[in-house]
Amino acid sequence: MKNIVIIGSSGGNLFNLGGAKPVQLLEEILKQAHAAGLNVKNIQFIAAKESMDTAKSNTDAAIYGYKENAVLPLFEASLKEVNHEAAKLDQMIADSIRNGEVDGIIAMSADTKAVNKETLTAAIERKLPIVGTGGTSMAAMTSMGANVISSSGTTGSTSRTRAISFISSLCKHWNIKFNPIIGSYEKAQPTNTATWKNINIRGIMVSSLPGFIAMALILAVSQIPALKGLTDIFDLMINALPVMLAVIAAKQVSELDEVSIIAGVIAGVLSVQGGIIGGIIGGIAAGILVQFFFRKCIEWKFPITTVNIVSGGLSGLIAGLIVYYLIGPVALQAGNLIKEIIEQTVAFNPILAGVLAGVLIWPAILGGVYHAAILPIVLLEMEKTGNSFLGAVDMVGLVMVAAGINLANIIAPRDRGESAVAAPGFLINMGFGTFVESAYPFMFSNKIVFGGALVSAGLGGALVGLFNVRGTAYVPSFTAPFLSNNITGFIIAMAVPLIVAFLITLAANKLPSKQKAAKKSEDKVAV
Repeated sequence: MKNIVIIGSSGGNLFNLGGAKPVQLLEEILKQAHAAGLNVKNIQFIAAKESMDTAKSNTDAAIYGYKENAVLPLFEASLKEVNHEAAKLDQMIADSIRNGEVDGIIAMSADTKAVNKETLTAAIERKLPIVGTGGTSMAAMTSMGANVISSSGTTGSTSRTRAISFISSLCKHWNIKFNPIIGSYEKAQPTNTATWKNINIRGIMVSSLPGFIAMALILAVSQIPALKGLTDIFDLMINALPVMLAVIAAKQVSELDEVSIIAGVIAGVLSVQGGIIGGIIGGIAAGILVQFFFRKCIEWKFPITTVNIVSGGLSGLIAGLIVYYLIGPVALQAGNLIKEIIEQTVAFNPILAGVLAGVLIWPAILGGVYHAAILPIVLLEMEKTGNSFLGAVDMVGLVMVAAGINLANIIAPRDRGESAVAAPGFLINMGFGTFVESAYPFMFSNKIVFGGALVSAGLGGALVGLFNVRGTAYVPSFTAPFLSNNITGFIIAMAVPLIVAFLITLAANKLPSKQKAAKKSEDKVAV
């Protein structure tokens, strides 16, 4: 196993005394090194509050090292004091290099004249391969006779892309196979894993909800006569939705942070004519291409800045042009067709459509179908009008019913502890328009409550159909009617299922449970 040492310094926006930014960069290098089978022998990294070009002796600074298999701030003080401590670590690393315990160096804006001088001198003596960033310091190392095998700038790069570039260059030098790790620390996966496994339509839709809710708020405010001018803002936000979805999709698929965000923006802008379906397809394609081009450019030893430009810019451009010329028109028609089917179904018999939607929405969310099937349709409806038939059914059939069940268990719980469980659920459902899962314990433990939820939801759906309501959930209940096309109708449609679910649950709680009946029977036998 090859041993490496990380040295360097940075200041300005990277610095956060005792914080995460230097740690994020160094831990990313550790993660990639581990993927390559390399061992990090030691770290000497100095972070200053100001740019190293302007930092003074009294500038706040910290030295980060490698201790107990973790990146930790070893010493925090003024830059003068930190440099003094760093010199001791510099000598220690130099000794380990001369003892043959180190095989390579990663240097990031290393100080060739002071705190990294001994390390670099020892590395030159043993002709160790050095990779890193920092134009001035890398040039100085080369002039000193260092074996610099790769040097690149930091423009347009991220912690992850820099780390991959460093480790890839060392592995190329040693003929070691390296599959970079891409993803969060919790669920990191090598880039040779099929990228399509990262595609998660549910995750994309859920992450995009805030944008749709913001659009609905603009629509509601624009109904005020004095604020009619906001309708132009609403139209602008509709056009921004595909871009938002493309960015989310690209980032989730590629997991390459800023590089994938740029690719998603470019693809999204070119996918606007395809609606939200076009945006999702463009973003997914951009995410896949980002990983492909990133991996290839690293293999071809492109400078890291060029790697990011190619993988971010070119990926977004190719994906966006494909959607613009080929997929966009079809995606737009598909979205319009889905919305037309919903509209025609509701128009045929709105009350029946509402009843069916209300009754089926609970089995859908319990069976995991809601986020995969219903939520995308809700967002497709909102893309056109800013509110939705199924969105209204969601509010009355799920949120209000859950709130009614919770309220009954606050006022008259079957068991003493249930009141404390139900209270947060009621407050969240009423205050935020979500957390219907809070009703599950009461529904699963009592068939009457479960049946009452279905009845209440069906009744709420029927009222949505009767009043031709279009609305949304995921907002405070007292604001939801103002985001709909029928304020009075939505208030009625929300209040009725809440009251019905409340009364049915209240009645069910007053009935003796099987456990209590069994206990009474046992007591009688005992007597």
